[in-house]
Amino acid sequence: MSQEPPDQQPTTEGISFHALGPGGALESEDRADGSRHDRRTRHRSKREARRTRRRARPWWRRAVPTWRMLVGGLLGLLLLGFAAFVTLYLIVPVPDANAHAKAQTNVYYYADGTTELARTGSVNREDVPIDQIPVDTQHAAVSAEDRTFYQNKGVDLKGMARAAWNSATGKGLQGGSTITQQYVKNYYLTQDQTYVRKVKELFIALKVDQQETKDEILAGYLNTSYFGRNAYGIQTAANAYYGVDVSRLTLAQGAYLAALLQAPSAYDVKAPSATAGTPTNRDKAVARWNYVLDGMVSLGFLDAATRASLTFPEPIDPQPTKGLSGQAGYLVDIADDYLASTGVLDAATLKAGGWKITTTFDKSKQDAFVAAVKDELTSELDPGSRPDSDTDVRVSGASIEPGTGKILAVYGGPDYAVQPFNDALRQDNQVGSTFKPIDLAAGIEGERTTRDGRPITTQTVYDGTSRRAVVGGPTAYAPPNEDDINYGPITLRYAMMKSVNSVYAQEGVDAGLAEVRQTAVRLGIPDSVPGMDPANTSMTLGTATPSALNLAAVYAALANHGQAYAPWAVLKLEKPGAEDIPGLPGHPARSALGRGTADAVTDVLQDVVSPNGTGARALGLGRPAAGKTGTTDNNRSAWFAGYTPELATAVGLFRENPRTHAKESLAGTAGFSRINGGAFPTAIWTAYMRSALSGSAVQRFDLEPSRGNTRPTEPPSPAASPTPTPSSSTAPTPSPVPSPSSSPTPSPTPSTTPSESTGTTAPQSPEASGTPSPGAAAGSSP
Repeated sequence: MSQEPPDQQPTTEGISFHALGPGGALESEDRADGSRHDRRTRHRSKREARRTRRRARPWWRRAVPTWRMLVGGLLGLLLLGFAAFVTLYLIVPVPDANAHAKAQTNVYYYADGTTELARTGSVNREDVPIDQIPVDTQHAAVSAEDRTFYQNKGVDLKGMARAAWNSATGKGLQGGSTITQQYVKNYYLTQDQTYVRKVKELFIALKVDQQETKDEILAGYLNTSYFGRNAYGIQTAANAYYGVDVSRLTLAQGAYLAALLQAPSAYDVKAPSATAGTPTNRDKAVARWNYVLDGMVSLGFLDAATRASLTFPEPIDPQPTKGLSGQAGYLVDIADDYLASTGVLDAATLKAGGWKITTTFDKSKQDAFVAAVKDELTSELDPGSRPDSDTDVRVSGASIEPGTGKILAVYGGPDYAVQPFNDALRQDNQVGSTFKPIDLAAGIEGERTTRDGRPITTQTVYDGTSRRAVVGGPTAYAPPNEDDINYGPITLRYAMMKSVNSVYAQEGVDAGLAEVRQTAVRLGIPDSVPGMDPANTSMTLGTATPSALNLAAVYAALANHGQAYAPWAVLKLEKPGAEDIPGLPGHPARSALGRGTADAVTDVLQDVVSPNGTGARALGLGRPAAGKTGTTDNNRSAWFAGYTPELATAVGLFRENPRTHAKESLAGTAGFSRINGGAFPTAIWTAYMRSALSGSAVQRFDLEPSRGNTRPTEPPSPAASPTPTPSSSTAPTPSPVPSPSSSPTPSPTPSTTPSESTGTTAPQSPEASGTPSPGAAAGSSP
């Protein structure tokens, strides 16, 4: 029998672990545990090494996150964002319709804050189903507001991103809302401009797009949108702008209503306001209409041939609004226009209702304006006996506090319910010789000289020959004086008192027509007003067409020693229950003229309100006053603008055909062959100012005219009595401007002054026959 060597031990070499039994398996597991421990140790060592290296870096390097941190953070944000989106989608419900269908009224108050002026804001809306809205009108709305409407899911992320980028980069506040979002805002939410509302709008729009058809959404949008003219919804808009049921809208008309959705007030070409209805805004409205139609072509809704055949569909004039009768509607117009033009409230937010608006209007002064028109003009008219001259006579007026710019009273028409056009804001009547103080101010302020080098002052002598050709103007111009009177050499002061056209036509050119325009704009005439083109010499005699409110602002700046305020109409804005009320803008004064210049002009205008001046009727005020009369070509309009230290007022008179809106001559009104600024306008101004200032202390002008512009010891007058130019004579060759040595010696007022000069026997004043159209060579009126 064999026997193992005693020193040899059994070996496992060549034997598998399965053959080792339980003891061998444990040894293998121990080795594996040790290997895992070693790996963890190595990983821990690597992390410690990375931390050590990171701590060894400069602080600014340590502040920069690693790529692992960035990737992890981004993934975390994406997960959080997705979770938040899902959560909000689930928890934000589609609410019931808001209370817009039962919107509150807006309440307007006079300046005392307690006397109610008017109530507006009841929603004028009549819902219609989508099948009553012409398909062309539906497509026009899509083209105007959301060209991806039929493809998007309620929101347009690209559009929202583009709008946000344009707003952030200074390209203006952009809208990125789809039609669905706008419908949600109108029908389910509010007009509040908050992030919470925008977030709700987005999620509700996503849900509504899933719950309602595109036709239902579009119908809801068109029934809740605001189109201007107090019209909510497409049905009332069709009636307000075209007097038809929505089902009868033409393609062109539907496109215009769609164009209005973006900015109803700005695109209403017939809107009677200071900003809308002007040629500039009309161009914008037509451009927007074209944009809508071109979009319909690009979207395949309209063929190019049909598009090319369309012409702009003129809307009807605005119709009376109930509840705004008397003067209330005109005052509300001005307050609303002020809030919109200053960006305080947009039209839709204002029309949604619930606002308490305290205006600057003084009730006693407003009532006084109405009474003055009635007593001084309306009572003198007899349409039954004089149907060709005493009908369609209209008055525009505005009154401003010089030291603040507050609009205290206006006269926009006889009754807003009968005539919804606000005549106080219209900018289509030439102002004639009420523009001459601007000519004088430009010459004095700019230290300009005459053609022969003499400084322009109130005492500078000019040739007052009627039809004297203006020298140095851009266009030929030889205006006649009133009744073709030749005044000879006279001072600018005397020429203002008598409103001598030939003198101020030349003085305006000497002052520089561009400087005259700039002076007018600084004083308060908008630079967009027609008739102020320096390329036309006739600009000097009042071809400009500012509103009564604009003109009152100019004269208020003169009364305030050259410090001008933009007229404003709202003292306080409230909304019960609202947390975020928009703030009202401030009212800083701007320096339009130096005090010396403004006071020199005021000093001269006091001579107009004198026994020998064209504004003699204003002496009935019984306190110091300054002003200027104006009458225009063919007696189309007549004006008086004037002021005391505490109140500036402008009054205009004109006739207009109610159907064609063509201007008609005032000749024959109240039985008088000619109506000048010194007649009814001055009479109305005087009666109003007397009542408005009744009970207040008499204030005198505190004047500090610039050097060379002081009042002479005796009233200036021509050296010889003025003589009428023979009617058969032609415009004379320009005569040399007299030198200072030829200044006339003061003498009594010429005995040949027309009998109508002071308006004592008839409501007239000595003024020229009319202001020409821009570029015309005819005479202007003072």
